[in-house]
Amino acid sequence: MADPARARKLAVRIRQIVSAAIEMQVKDPRLGMVTVTDARVTSDLREATVFYTVYGDPTQVEDSARALASATGVLRSTVGRQTGIKFVPTLTFVADHVPDTARELDEALERVRHADAELARIRAGAQYAGDADPYRRPAEDDDEADDALGSDPVGAGTADDGVDVPTQSRSVS
Repeated sequence: MADPARARKLAVRIRQIVSAAIEMQVKDPRLGMVTVTDARVTSDLREATVFYTVYGDPTQVEDSARALASATGVLRSTVGRQTGIKFVPTLTFVADHVPDTARELDEALERVRHADAELARIRAGAQYAGDADPYRRPAEDDDEADDALGSDPVGAGTADDGVDVPTQSRSVS
């Protein structure tokens, strides 16, 4: 097992070497606009996975994958010459789908922004379906003079004619 820092440094170096070699050495006409996005090396430094993206339609992606597969030997020997390590890791090329996923997320966020703007536009002229304050409030006495004279407040338990009136209470449920 190699040091993880050494594996990371080798991965960065492999990414640089492979991207330069694809640009300068590989002359395959099937190879499209390939960008090496990342490289990862196993902890024993025996295998390297190189992630790449291709700008173009799905046929160009497939053609570039075939071109990279056929150029793997040349790229591995180039990596071996330029790194100078005893055992050159085997190279595996994997199409990186992160940019496509990021583009899809950006499009989804843009659709949500438009939906929020539309909702805000609709909400600007909206009115309540019922009262603005739907909660019941106790009735307020308009005649303050009755309170000053000592009359019973509304709902105190008796009416003016002396008949008991049940009090109403609200339970919180």
